[in-house]
Amino acid sequence: MDFRLTHEQEQIKQMVRDFADAEVKPHVMEWDEAQQFPVDAVRQLGELGMLGAIFPEKYGGAGLSYVDYVNILEELAAVESGLALVVAAHNSLCSGHIYIAGSEEQKQRFLPKLTSGAWLGCWGLTEPGSGSDASGLLTTAVKDGDSWVLNGTKNFITNASYAQVAVVLAMTDRADKKHGITAFVIEMNTPGIRSGKKENKLGMRSSDTAELILENCRVPDANVLGKVGYGFNDAMKVLDGGRISIAALSLGVARGAYDAARNYAKERVAFGQPIGSFQAIQFMLADMATEIEAARLLCYRAATAKDAGDKTTTWSAMAKLYASEVAVRATERGVQIFGGYGYIKEYPAEKFYRDVKLCTIGEGTSEIQRMVIARALLAM
Repeated sequence: MDFRLTHEQEQIKQMVRDFADAEVKPHVMEWDEAQQFPVDAVRQLGELGMLGAIFPEKYGGAGLSYVDYVNILEELAAVESGLALVVAAHNSLCSGHIYIAGSEEQKQRFLPKLTSGAWLGCWGLTEPGSGSDASGLLTTAVKDGDSWVLNGTKNFITNASYAQVAVVLAMTDRADKKHGITAFVIEMNTPGIRSGKKENKLGMRSSDTAELILENCRVPDANVLGKVGYGFNDAMKVLDGGRISIAALSLGVARGAYDAARNYAKERVAFGQPIGSFQAIQFMLADMATEIEAARLLCYRAATAKDAGDKTTTWSAMAKLYASEVAVRATERGVQIFGGYGYIKEYPAEKFYRDVKLCTIGEGTSEIQRMVIARALLAM
């Protein structure tokens, strides 16, 4: 399969790279140190259409492909992965769930505000006691007339403090092991829903990660997203796209670490010559470059399948697993190539190293990805 980009795709990729270099790069360490949410950059990305990248123009989206989306996230994450995570959670998870499971009325009501960037979205599945085991969630939704009353706490929710709308998964029938979870779309000005504690994180500190608290939050029937009891089934479809986004984000972090290490290897002199002339450094760079290219091809393979309307569960899991673990190795090698300076905040290597670890955890750990892949293989 040919994964060469079209001229238009190259232009979009270059546009985002130029934006990241001009508008994001000068602020990276400032945002990181202060855990500052990049409000202006998010607004500008909305104006560029990047907050509705993968949605049709009829809903205010840019109508781009998933291949474009991979390129967008790679370019952002190569400079500031926290910002890329904001965009990924907004597009793939919140807006993605509304697009996949919502009624036409719900799409018309919510998507134009999300795709324009007028609203930011978050997605609430994870809870303090249920991460990989989503069936163990404790948030409940109890039917009361023509409404539902939700109670519970979600955690590790990207964009929770800044979102205007949330998609929330809640237990509606604990006795039904297959169809006991339902999704709801809730505006954040609804009484009974609020953001809670903001997490103090190792990396991706410019992205907002916080609790989402529901206390007797009354949601009308019109805000049930998809069929009652099918929230978890739809969430798994949402994660097929979400895992492509984390794979692309991982790819960007890996490439950013590689670019920084390669440039440093050309400039840093030891024993009278650039360290890039030493075979030990050359071999690390060669491994980094090779694995990054392989990860990019796997991202494109998953994205191409998504664009074709194929089921991407296995490809998405493979791309997310491989790209995230490649990124961890690339950032570790980057620190090693920088040597002592790789441990210092004045140089980029240490931030890539801190940021990357989330990629092997978020939207399904590496272990969960291996389970997904293995089940598919054994079912053949």
